[in-house]
Parts: sequence; C-alpha cells; structure tokens
Amino acid sequence: MSRKVLVKNRAPAAIQITAEQILREANDRVVQEDKAPRVHITDPEELREYRVMKRKEFEDQIRRQRMFLGTYMKYAAWEESQHEFERARSVYERCLDVDYRNTTTWLKYAEMEMKHKFINHARNVWDRAVTLHPRVDQLWYKYSFKHL
Repeated sequence: MSRKVLVKNRAPAAIQITAEQILREANDRVVQEDKAPRVHITDPEELREYRVMKRKEFEDQIRRQRMFLGTYMKYAAWEESQHEFERARSVYERCLDVDYRNTTTWLKYAEMEMKHKFINHARNVWDRAVTLHPRVDQLWYKYSFKHL
C-alpha cells in the first residue's frame, strides 16, 4: 500500500538555505542550561554532606539505569578522586556483577589499583580478568607487562 508522493512544484526556491544556516538556527534555538555553581566546601561537615548528596545522585542513576556501565565508571572514578578506595572497589565489583564481559571495566579497575600502589589488589584483579577472558589479548598484554 505504498502511495507515490507527487511533487507539484519542482522549481528551486527563490531563496536557498544552506546547511550552515540551518545549523546556526538550530544552535540558536538550543536552550542554554544553567550550570550549577561550583561548591566551595569550608568544613568537614559540609564535605560529608556533599559526599552523601553525590553518592545518592549516583545511586539513583544506577537504580534507574542498572545496565548502563557508564554510570558505574563515573561513580567509581568519583570515589577514587575522593580517596575512598574501598568504595571505589565496591562500585567496580558491582559493575562487574552487571557485566563481567566488559574488558574496559577490568582494565580501569586494575589501573586504579596500580595507580594507587595497591599491587596485591591489582594482581588479584588481573588474575580474575585473564581467567574469565583467556582470549582477550589486551588483558594478557597488560597482565604480563605489569608483572615484569
């Protein structure tokens, strides 16, 4: 039941619009989002409240999109930036529970451990990674390179 579309007027328009004009108009119509002001933390109590708020935001995002690994990775990186390495490990482990086949997660997890000189933790992560993914060359390369 396809209906053929008939074009009545095939003459070019009097005023031609370029792709640049279309893009410029589209950019003009985009609503600029107000960025939240940077938080200036002055005492330990504010820092604790800030961390609780950020963790709640990350957990809410994970609850909404459990299978989206990007949220886990951002969360783990944030915990690492706060020097909360146990929490970062916990987030990486939760990410691996969701999808252990993702090699990027294994790489970032092990790199985080090595960057902060947790050599035994890193060795355990590499061992688990190459055991579960014996045919992923990148994991073997990093595993052997880091152990030599």
